[in-house]
Amino acid sequence: MRDDDRPSSARNVLGEPLACCCERPRTGFYRDGYCHTGPQDVGSHTVCAQMTEPFLAFSRARGNDLSTPHPEFDFPGLVPGDRWCLCVTRWREALRAGVAPPVVLAASHERALEVVSLAELRSHALDLN
Repeated sequence: MRDDDRPSSARNVLGEPLACCCERPRTGFYRDGYCHTGPQDVGSHTVCAQMTEPFLAFSRARGNDLSTPHPEFDFPGLVPGDRWCLCVTRWREALRAGVAPPVVLAASHERALEVVSLAELRSHALDLN
């Protein structure tokens, strides 16, 4: 993890310190509960989203089944209401398809703004500021 992406210095899409997305299930590319990103995270798992059934079905149809548990990867499978750090491009794809899940702005990494706008994220925000 790059120094500028560590919890003490990482910023969210609002320019504030990055908040934790979810500890149960433990999310994030680094499985630290945060939507941190770095050079190894080619998918840019930077959007903290709350799962919905329409989004989970959409993701499954796109070849990324987030609902099925995979204990070998310490992955419990997600259900509606769980929060998870999504790849920003998948969230944008879901947005365009009309099934984008709600997001937590405080826990979404600022690098998500390289792909989607703050206005797009705000239109689906659980934590409007």
